[in-house]
Amino acid sequence: MKKIKRLLVVVVLSVVIVFTLMHFNKTNLIINQGEEKLSNAEENKEVLIKDTKINIAVVGDIMCHNTQFQDAYNKSTDSYDFTYVFEDVKEYLSEPDLTIGNLETTLAGKSVGYSGYPTFNTPEILAQNLKDLGIDVLSTVNNHCMDKGIKGLQSTIDELDKVGIKHTGTFKTEEDANTVLTVDANGVKLGIIAYTYGTNGIAVPKGYSYSVNLIDKEKIGKDIERVKAENVDVIVAIMHWGIEYQTSPNKEQQDLADFLFKNGVDLVLGGHPHVLQTMEKRDIELEDGTHKDGFIVYSLGNFISGQVKTYTKQSVILNIGLTKHVNGDEKSISIDDVSYVPVYMYDSKGTPRYKLLDIRKNMKAYQDGENSISNSLYKTLQTEAEHVYWIMGDEIHEDF
Repeated sequence: MKKIKRLLVVVVLSVVIVFTLMHFNKTNLIINQGEEKLSNAEENKEVLIKDTKINIAVVGDIMCHNTQFQDAYNKSTDSYDFTYVFEDVKEYLSEPDLTIGNLETTLAGKSVGYSGYPTFNTPEILAQNLKDLGIDVLSTVNNHCMDKGIKGLQSTIDELDKVGIKHTGTFKTEEDANTVLTVDANGVKLGIIAYTYGTNGIAVPKGYSYSVNLIDKEKIGKDIERVKAENVDVIVAIMHWGIEYQTSPNKEQQDLADFLFKNGVDLVLGGHPHVLQTMEKRDIELEDGTHKDGFIVYSLGNFISGQVKTYTKQSVILNIGLTKHVNGDEKSISIDDVSYVPVYMYDSKGTPRYKLLDIRKNMKAYQDGENSISNSLYKTLQTEAEHVYWIMGDEIHEDF
């Protein structure tokens, strides 16, 4: 009987122990599952709420007159190189997440004959020099894109493809023309479109109408919808418009700017007047009553050229700082900072002749007693800087 009792006690204790262990394991499982859910929630929170900042550099019209490519020629090697022109400003273009410019010449090849105004054809090495400088994207559509005919237009595209510079505005095929240029800049997806008011009266050949993006509201509207379909974060429109040598935008530019913003463009980058025109940040009200940031610079003037008219030698390297905000399924863009570096296309009349100068850096060096520039050049830079500040106005910061 005692043995039976002892056996029953052992059985009861075993059952208790088993149930205790099962309860303990179940509790641990619940705790672990809870911790896992909490961990997943934290991870999801990071994905759902996120800000991504990028910096975009923008330069004006990249031109090449006879005096420029003659200056870049090395007789002993029978070759061209424009690298020296950019030495003073390279740091501003190689560091941003994305650098954009407008190529206002053709790269039609040596056999066609290199030439300047009125029909431009520049040594092909310029493409590689621009790539080395930090240029990522070029608009190829402007009033000089047809200077060497449709073959010159196509050769220009080929040369940019060879060095890996992305481009838009002119196209070799209809399929290319219907393909949206998108660029990823540090996790921010940009869609880029570009248009010109005309081609200096040089007709686009029959059957090649797709090759040149001409300014037409109906076409631009359709293109913007195609860009939106690519689920981009930012839409950039590069516009070749306005009246040469006028430092203020005209009514047509202003009307087109309103149209672009209304249809969803975030950044409008203008060129063609060969001189600087104003910039401004916009508060854009959308159809649903919500608001978003927009930015426009009507003209960045010439980045490099051989022009000598008043104000055609001054420009800026524009820096646009923006943030992509993601909150769940909602995303938006804020334009936080817009700053600029005033630059001046210096013509020394010597050898080498041309050099793009950082105005502020060279003025400071002179003021600090360095003999890097002459007193005469210092006074010129001072005058040029004053005009740049007058046209461009204050830099823009996020408390705007």
